[in-house]
Amino acid sequence: MSQDWATVAKAINERLTELGLRQRELAERSGVSQAMIREIQYNTAQRRRGSRTLEALSRALDWHPQHLASVLRGHRPPSVDETDDPVADRLAAIQDSIDELAERIDQMNANLAMVIDHTSPDRKRQ
Repeated sequence: MSQDWATVAKAINERLTELGLRQRELAERSGVSQAMIREIQYNTAQRRRGSRTLEALSRALDWHPQHLASVLRGHRPPSVDETDDPVADRLAAIQDSIDELAERIDQMNANLAMVIDHTSPDRKRQ
């Protein structure tokens, strides 16, 4: 499953403007480091982050706890008044883990195919 960090960055930037908050205030409200927020806000490093980070940022921005995780996955974010469903949240986290593992396996297969191609006897004869 693809992850759209650019859309997450855009959502955070728009919400900060809407709420009149600064990065430092968001860090204080969320408990997420200002460096991590900057990285997400400016989309400078696309790496896996814990679901708790996105949940803390969502809550600090007065959104549903799963708002940014939904944006990341390209889903419609839940409304603030939708109740938390711990089973659905856990299943979503499990699905995210499965999707990440599938992406890693696909990348490993591509890397393995490249190694096999470079070391095949036919290639050595050329």
